[in-house]
Amino acid sequence: MDITQYMEQVGRQARLASRAMARADSAQRNRALLLIADAIERDAAALRAANQLDLDAAAAAGLAPALLDRLTLSDKAIATMVEGLRQIVALPDPIGEISGLKFRPSGIQVGQMRVPLGVIGIIYEARPNVTVDAAGLCIKSGNATILRGGSEAIHCNRALAKLVMEGLQGAGLPADGVQVVDTTDRAAVGALITMPQYVDVIVPRGGKGLISRLMKEATVPMIKHLDGICHVYIDAMADMKKALDVAFNAKCQRYSPCNTMETLLVARAIAPRVLPELAKLYAAEKVELRCDPESYKILEGYPQLVRATEEDWATEYLAPILAVRVVEGIDEAMDHISTWSSKHTESIITEDYSDAMRFLREVDSASVMVNASTRFADGFEYGLGAEIGISNDKLHARGPVGLEGLTSMKYVVFGHGEVRK
Repeated sequence: MDITQYMEQVGRQARLASRAMARADSAQRNRALLLIADAIERDAAALRAANQLDLDAAAAAGLAPALLDRLTLSDKAIATMVEGLRQIVALPDPIGEISGLKFRPSGIQVGQMRVPLGVIGIIYEARPNVTVDAAGLCIKSGNATILRGGSEAIHCNRALAKLVMEGLQGAGLPADGVQVVDTTDRAAVGALITMPQYVDVIVPRGGKGLISRLMKEATVPMIKHLDGICHVYIDAMADMKKALDVAFNAKCQRYSPCNTMETLLVARAIAPRVLPELAKLYAAEKVELRCDPESYKILEGYPQLVRATEEDWATEYLAPILAVRVVEGIDEAMDHISTWSSKHTESIITEDYSDAMRFLREVDSASVMVNASTRFADGFEYGLGAEIGISNDKLHARGPVGLEGLTSMKYVVFGHGEVRK
């Protein structure tokens, strides 16, 4: 069977399974999630062994450190996957919820019912935890899903797929409700994104190259974000301790995620005080600072100081590199963000209520924060249990995409024999 035939078969199976997934009740879907969580805990050692095969192959192939970090399935990552599934179980079931019921002059009642999207194709690189997060959210929201993980995680994804299938069958749901594409051939991606007869939406989670390709080639609608160029702006009215804590955490807690700060903006009035203190913290982590002329002058003597170019404002580093710029105040900060942000996540550090509220209202990003690290911008931290991805689109879903983002609405009408006159 060639790749096109194989993907056609996967698509047909997913479409058929989607009907059973949609009609399953909440208890049945929750049962599947709990069985999967138990199986992951039971087989944690086998999952780590499969992950080590992937890590060894990736290291030999020269995979970048940021991708190796994403590929690693640590004990903490396994525990987080399990906790995420159990959080999803505890969330209210959105399917079948009817809202906005209103009587019309004709006597009919009109409202909207929340329903699954159908079949969701998810394409991702490196991160094996996405296999479980995505499967969990799709099961809970009554969707069937086709998961195409990166070739670098094939051993771990195969091991996880068996556990997901075990949980589905144990709950009386179709095993094809979640399918992991069992080939590393890149042609599988091209087939998946051009099967609108089987797939209702694509969610890509990967690097800029992958998503750029999908934007050009896909005939199936997508929920996506291209870049994670996230900003922290330290306002003139910032609390010094909050500024240091947040700006350090937003950059250094982890370098590889899309919600890591890539550009630091500092108000001119506070820059001479806050930048040297931050530089000490960054120096301990060997973070390279790419500075505009004003911040360069303030930090002259810092061990890893580089003069910023315009390209730095448009770069998602995913590495211990940070662009730094001094701005006059909130207006110049928001102008910079408007020009260079990827509309993912931005944060202001300030004790000024008016500035905080202006920032929240005027910054046009999927997540906008006050006095908090950009690293909080994910579904787990937002209480969604997990996320299937982060969207900086404005239609359908925006920000971390949880259960509601995997559903749609249809109109429902209740009548009493009324006819239109």
